[in-house]
Amino acid sequence: MTDHFDVAIIGGGVVGCAIARDLSKHQLKIVVLERDTDVARGTSGKNSGVAHTGINVPTGSLKAKVNVRGAAMFESLCNELDVPYKQTGKLIVALDESQVPDLEAMQARGLANGVPILEIIDANEIKRLEPNITGHAAVHAPTAAVTCPYSLTIALAESAAENGVAVMLESPVTAISGDEGEFTITTPKGSINAGLIINSAGLGSDQVARMAGVERWKIYPCRGEYVILDRSVGDMITRMVYPVPPKGGAGLGIHITPTVDGNILLGPSTDYIENLDDVDTTVEVRKQLLKEASEFLPIISPRDVITAYSGIRPKLTSASEGGFGDFVIEEVPERPGMMHLVGIESPGLTAAPAIAVMMVDWVTEKLSPAANNDFKSGAHTAKRFREQPRNVQSDLVDNDPDYGRVICRCELVTKREILSAIENKLGARSINSIKYRSRSMMGRCQGGFCGPRIVDLLLENGVSYEELNLKGDGSWMFIDTSKGLRDAFEPESREEVTSR
Repeated sequence: MTDHFDVAIIGGGVVGCAIARDLSKHQLKIVVLERDTDVARGTSGKNSGVAHTGINVPTGSLKAKVNVRGAAMFESLCNELDVPYKQTGKLIVALDESQVPDLEAMQARGLANGVPILEIIDANEIKRLEPNITGHAAVHAPTAAVTCPYSLTIALAESAAENGVAVMLESPVTAISGDEGEFTITTPKGSINAGLIINSAGLGSDQVARMAGVERWKIYPCRGEYVILDRSVGDMITRMVYPVPPKGGAGLGIHITPTVDGNILLGPSTDYIENLDDVDTTVEVRKQLLKEASEFLPIISPRDVITAYSGIRPKLTSASEGGFGDFVIEEVPERPGMMHLVGIESPGLTAAPAIAVMMVDWVTEKLSPAANNDFKSGAHTAKRFREQPRNVQSDLVDNDPDYGRVICRCELVTKREILSAIENKLGARSINSIKYRSRSMMGRCQGGFCGPRIVDLLLENGVSYEELNLKGDGSWMFIDTSKGLRDAFEPESREEVTSR
């Protein structure tokens, strides 16, 4: 029998998970369909983690509206879910006098958008705030903040699941049929019925729209590469440092971002690509990121780099057009009952809480559901062991000896934290699912020491050798046991080998 849901949300990124959690405050049957092995595996988990103020978005645009509104909601949401949030502030730096008019234009636009406390400062004030940064002048936006984007997305999804939302992983949508009230959505795991659909599929949002007969939009994937600097040099800056955005560019330029975990990010680059899954990193871009960042932060060294990653923006503007399109949040007349969220690139992370409110308004207007008086809104992510005061750490170890067994030495992640990640509410069991919940394998050695022990813990907790994978189907950790391989390739006899 096909399951019936009031609302189906396609896409387990930060926007889709924020919508799911907010909708679970009502008496509704909700499902999230995510194509990957976990939530936050696409754009939502591979970005700068910045809560943008709204200084860079066009005044009067939908993007500006949800950016500023989302920024006002962001700290409260992170606190509610016990997700890291740090108001670092941001400097947008002009290297010379010719860029000062651009700073003035950004300041005026930000103030018009409702951004509080924007000022232009000179080189001396830049040095006072950030002694290692070089620049002629800068816009100072003290309310800009950073979070951990994948931690927030996971916390939203697990909170939604705790409040009754079904989260179906490894369930890419392959077909959509029917009409409002009786949609049928097909996945490799079977079909479901839904009264309403919210298309929050990110890079695949245009494809999902076309499955429903809506041909209005085209996504242009644009890859951004980052490098991560070791936490040992994390005190080089305390604020985000951005360049004046390049005119007509597809991004905001190479920026320097302190993370909530003590690392520094350099990036992203901007490269239009054809393949939606092409998250490769390259030596050439890594060198370019270091070169451009060193114009503002000359003390950066290649020796500080511990790894690199990339994410892909779902842009509505092509490489020839450049720039940025506005967000699309629209129910179109040719397919009523289906809301499309298309082109939700930066500042999509910041805007997610505000977009969720819009979607709740749309659903409640359609269905008039009663409130869920049993909604659980408290913290759903345990504070990391390494961040606890010594007396709290001691109490944790006394109550549970697994807190006293350190698995990941680089990031000081304990056995209990690994086990809690394995026991997550979504049932995600890939190596990356454990990594993004616990921060194990994210330090200087990148899993060289803790990786094998984490594999052991997965095996001890019901995951078989055949199931063990890095990030889903096709990324298997093992192909066979050593004995099995020996038996497969060992000739039947030495004589047979000789005779060939």
